[in-house]
Amino acid sequence: MTKAFNTEDLIAAAKSIIKDEKCPNCKDLACPGWETMPSSFNQDQLNLIGTLKSENEESWNEYHPKNTQIWSADAPIAPNFHPYNKCDVYQCQNCTQMYLRYTEYGGYYVDQRIRLVTPELIDGAINA
Repeated sequence: MTKAFNTEDLIAAAKSIIKDEKCPNCKDLACPGWETMPSSFNQDQLNLIGTLKSENEESWNEYHPKNTQIWSADAPIAPNFHPYNKCDVYQCQNCTQMYLRYTEYGGYYVDQRIRLVTPELIDGAINA
């Protein structure tokens, strides 16, 4: 069973990572904000370590208190809001970088998205 992460768990896990250089697999993955998973990225190097998905009512509300938007590199990582409430948490088995991943289901496409976990951007705001 996948460990359910809350905001505090995500912050603790992200702060435990030693920020060394990224491994050869991750070095070209520049995703401070959400981006489409590059086809060249070897996803087999990522281990699922948890999920932010909740059994609570699904919400599509986003959280952008500083006028950011979903693609912004400085957008908050808010586990109680979309798309974070639909994410799984992964860690590179080589360089230990942590990433959030979710699948965007558009009308005519499916898009695998990924974002680097930056501890300073994690925000525990509650979706009211």
